[in-house]
Amino acid sequence: MSKNELVILDCWASPFCMRVKIALAEKGLDYEERAEDLFGGKSDLLLTSNPIYKKVPVFLHDGKPLCESSVIVSYIDETWPAPALLPSTPYERSQARFWADYIDKKVLLFLTR
Repeated sequence: MSKNELVILDCWASPFCMRVKIALAEKGLDYEERAEDLFGGKSDLLLTSNPIYKKVPVFLHDGKPLCESSVIVSYIDETWPAPALLPSTPYERSQARFWADYIDKKVLLFLTR
């Protein structure tokens, strides 16, 4: 993996991976997708990049791994500030974060049961 290369370890069915890919697309960033077989054998790269949870998505930038979709999206937005992913006012940003959290805790939790 070369420096400044953007890689996402993902699974096509994961809404959390989709969240990261949407953020990358909004920023107009090129990246490499590496599909993970979550049931038949996870790659060594996934296991070493996310040793705690051993799950996707994992985002690699400059060879450094980031885990958890909300953390990754925040990193992407801070690293490449334009165009901004969140609204400009603190109140509107708080509302956007509320809905993202709601989707994580209610909608996606319901879908994964």
